[in-house]
Amino acid sequence: MDYQPTFAELEYQHKKRKTRREKFLEQMEALISWSELEKQVARCYRKHRIGRKPYPVSVMLRIHMMQLFWNLSDPAMEDHLYEVESMRRFAGLRLDDPIPDETTILNFRHQLEKCNLGQKILETVNGVLAQRGLILRSGTIMDATIIEAPSSTKNASGKRDEEMHQTRKGNQWHFGMKMHVGVDDVAGIVHTVETTPANEHDLNVADKLLHGGEQRVWADAGYRGIQKREAHKNRKVDWHISAGPGRQRKMTGDQKEAQKIISSVRVRVEHVFFWIKCVFGYRKTRYRGLKKNTNRLATLAALANLMMARRFLLPS
Repeated sequence: MDYQPTFAELEYQHKKRKTRREKFLEQMEALISWSELEKQVARCYRKHRIGRKPYPVSVMLRIHMMQLFWNLSDPAMEDHLYEVESMRRFAGLRLDDPIPDETTILNFRHQLEKCNLGQKILETVNGVLAQRGLILRSGTIMDATIIEAPSSTKNASGKRDEEMHQTRKGNQWHFGMKMHVGVDDVAGIVHTVETTPANEHDLNVADKLLHGGEQRVWADAGYRGIQKREAHKNRKVDWHISAGPGRQRKMTGDQKEAQKIISSVRVRVEHVFFWIKCVFGYRKTRYRGLKKNTNRLATLAALANLMMARRFLLPS
C-alpha cells in the first residue's frame, strides 16, 4: 500500500522558511556516515525474540545523537519527539508511528555504554576524515578540561560520586572529572580522549594522548618536564611546551615570539572544548561514574570533529 501523508505532514512540507534546527539537522544528515555507525551499533544492539518488535538501529541511533546535539534528558527527548516535527523526521518517524519512550531511549544508551561504542564512533568518524586527508598525524596538541559533577550529598545515596574528585584551579575549587584530549596540530581534529578524576595531574595521562607517530608535541605549562619522564625520554619529537607565567614575564625578543607561536598552535584545542562544552552543553556530568561520561565525551568529540571539518566535507 502506498504511503499516504497526513494533512499535518503536507502542511509542514510547504512551510515558508526553515528553522535553525532544521538547517542543523540537514547538516548532520549529510556529515555523519550513518551506514558506518549503524554497522558498529548493530553488533551490540540486543534484539529479543519475544515481546514487542524493537525499533530499528537507525531510528535509535539518530535519537541518541539528537540527545547529544541538545544535551537532552531521556524524558525531554521523548517529549521533543512528540512535539517537534523536524526531530521526528530526522529520526525517521512519522506522526502516526509509535514513539520510543524514555525507558527505551535509556536502555539503548546503556547498550552503547556497555559496548564502549563512544570510542568506536570516534574511531569510525576519524577513519572517514583520514580518508579525506583531514588528519595528518604529524603532530599532537595535548590539553585537559574539567567537567563539573554535582557536589551535593542531597540525593538517594547521601554521597557524592565516588569516582569524581575535587581539585583547585587558581583560587577556585572544582569537583568532577577531567577530559584529556590529543588533537591533530594541523587540522585541530581530536584523535584521543581519556578521562580521569579531576585531581589527576595532566602529566600522568600524557603518554596515552600520543599515538606514537608525532614529530611535534604542543602543550601548556601544566606539562612542563614531560620530556624528562621515563615514558618519554627516548621519544624523538620536538617538544613545544609553554613557559609558566612568571618565566614569560622575564622573556624578551625571540623568546616571546616563540611563546606566541606555541599559543597560536595550542589554541586549536580550545575549539574542541568550545564545541563540547558551549555548543553541545556538556559542562556538567549527566551520569555517575567515569565510564558512562567517557562514552558520551568520546561521541561528543566525534561530533565536534565533524563540525570543525564541515567546510571540507559539505558541498559549497
